[in-house]
Amino acid sequence: MRMQILGRLGFAVVAAAALGVWLASSAMAESRQIPIGGTGVAQTGEFTPSDGAVTQDEFPTGEESDEGPDPYDGTISFSTGAGGGPSMTSGKKAKSNPTFKFGFQGLNFYQQRYARGGNQFSVEPPDQGMCVGNGYVVEAVNDVFNVYSAATGASVLPDNTATNIVSGFPRNVNHAIDLNSFYGYAPAINRSTGVRGPFVTDPSCLYDAQTQRFFVVVLTLEVNPTSGAFTTVNRLDIAVSQTSNPTGGWNIYGVDVTNDGTNTGGVNPGPYLGDYPHIGADANGFYITTNAYPWCCNGFSGAQIYAFSKAQLAAGAASVTMQHIDTSGMVNAPSDAGSTQPGFTLWPAQSPGTSQFNLANNGTEYLLSSNAADEAQKPVSGAAGTRTSNQVIAWTLTNTASLNAATPAVGISNRIVIVGQYGVPPKQQQPGSGMLADKNTTPDVAQGDCINDTTTQLFNGQFGCWRLLFVAEPAHTEVISRPDSNDTRMQQVMYANGKVWGALDTALNPDGGPQRAGIAWYIVNPDAGSIVKSGYLGATGYDFTYPAIGVTASGRGVMAFTATGNTLNPSAAYAPIDASAGVGAWNVVNGGTGAARDDGFTSYRAQVGGNPPRTRWGDYGAAAVDGNSVWIASEYIGGACDYTNWGGPFFAGGTGDNLLGTCGGASHGPGTRAALGNWSTRISKLTP
Repeated sequence: MRMQILGRLGFAVVAAAALGVWLASSAMAESRQIPIGGTGVAQTGEFTPSDGAVTQDEFPTGEESDEGPDPYDGTISFSTGAGGGPSMTSGKKAKSNPTFKFGFQGLNFYQQRYARGGNQFSVEPPDQGMCVGNGYVVEAVNDVFNVYSAATGASVLPDNTATNIVSGFPRNVNHAIDLNSFYGYAPAINRSTGVRGPFVTDPSCLYDAQTQRFFVVVLTLEVNPTSGAFTTVNRLDIAVSQTSNPTGGWNIYGVDVTNDGTNTGGVNPGPYLGDYPHIGADANGFYITTNAYPWCCNGFSGAQIYAFSKAQLAAGAASVTMQHIDTSGMVNAPSDAGSTQPGFTLWPAQSPGTSQFNLANNGTEYLLSSNAADEAQKPVSGAAGTRTSNQVIAWTLTNTASLNAATPAVGISNRIVIVGQYGVPPKQQQPGSGMLADKNTTPDVAQGDCINDTTTQLFNGQFGCWRLLFVAEPAHTEVISRPDSNDTRMQQVMYANGKVWGALDTALNPDGGPQRAGIAWYIVNPDAGSIVKSGYLGATGYDFTYPAIGVTASGRGVMAFTATGNTLNPSAAYAPIDASAGVGAWNVVNGGTGAARDDGFTSYRAQVGGNPPRTRWGDYGAAAVDGNSVWIASEYIGGACDYTNWGGPFFAGGTGDNLLGTCGGASHGPGTRAALGNWSTRISKLTP
């Protein structure tokens, strides 16, 4: 889940770096004891089999409908020759030279929709949580979860196909379970009664080699069981494996975040939504950050930091110490926004292995954020900013060992770091973007073709595929979409080899040409508050979005992202990164080339409104370090399905699955997609 205010981003640039230091005083921090809430196991909970209906209750109430921020209207150029690359080069030999080991398709839209007997919603975009350790790969995406062998890529959860009945037939979802089951909740929706369960979203995953535990965190929103409307009560659910085996038992802790935010002069009153949670760890603490938005109105209430004793969580303590810090008003002068500027999307660092933690100052954790967003500059303003900045913020938490005490006293400070200009990117382009969806010329966007179709004869003798999706006839003007790019918020952060590594999405003008979506990356000396190396990654005719960086203890790294282009379907890509040569040449991972264009329901006005609609993509990718290898995960389109097979027996004379749009064939799956979406995730292992 991701929210924006005003639909635009901006920041007024300042010229000099400065340091602000605070103790976690009672004015902005509090300590709580978080009791264990229960235990769980990775298996499907009870459910009533679904009849597979497509047109009833397909979307959870309250799906985001904002149009997203406008792109930066300036030019950000770099000159590195054909194909693009880093904007700053030193001529040094690259340390990182990734070798592809193997990869496999992870969770996908079909598994998302038909886990737990089909008592799930159609959801976009896929929020990518992935972590690796002890021979296992754990993946959580939106509302589904799986565990794979790190040696083979095969799921190691029990095969649940025989009992996963949807519309009268067992459905193979590759052993995946729904996250509502994982956390012990009722199904997202009971399709026999219409009763809704809690809405679970924004999963993140971390394997901590020091404690040999897996951590999975989600944001859980309570809903009215009858209407599905949000009650405003929301919490962070933290699952911690009881051993180093994620297929066994888990301990679950819940942190209510409903009232965590800042009422800015009565403008941003609670209750609040703890949006976009992300996680990190140092030697002592486990950290979650959120963006707090008021439920009542258009505004922003500051990034929140939740710091826990990692040892207590790993031990399954009956009660765990937590310190909560509200960053509102904490970004240092001489920022133009001064004390009114809150932190926004603070991403806490992860570290590889057990030797990379900073033990100075009684334990140190690092975070990065950016400040080109309205949330960072104008949290209560009705006016948008410039949607650009030349700063990132380096945050430091100290005295983290105090988290093991009854009354922790974590200190917090930050530095403004001057970087190259970045700004909100334009939407991505995929082959044919803007072309009318037509079953004869664009058969791989079957949902769009169906909405536009008025002539196909159906199984019941009627004409017009649109009747399979709608009661009232829609306009037949849907086009091939331009998938959403991220805004300028910071993405996954690592602390490795004495440096902090991060990246974000930005507008770029590769080779001085038209504006495209690209990546700005940073390697930061956190103690000096200065850049070791930074630059951009972009290429003429391509868009790169949602970067995630993994770095080994020796400083060899890989950056994952989605690549799309004028002639490239959405694909899983990567580039090497190190502190000597920066970012090197990019490639699509083996097996990660997109098989078709994006055809999700958020692409179409008839489904979600908007002119144009906001085609949701990504939200975030993932990277994880396991020894000398870096595992990466990104969204891509993993399978192709043409219009005829999408319709199957719902078209006159057609054959195949009795679920619309799965392309599952007469054997009833597994399908390559579902009726309203075709996203997949790709997991790859590389050794840099």
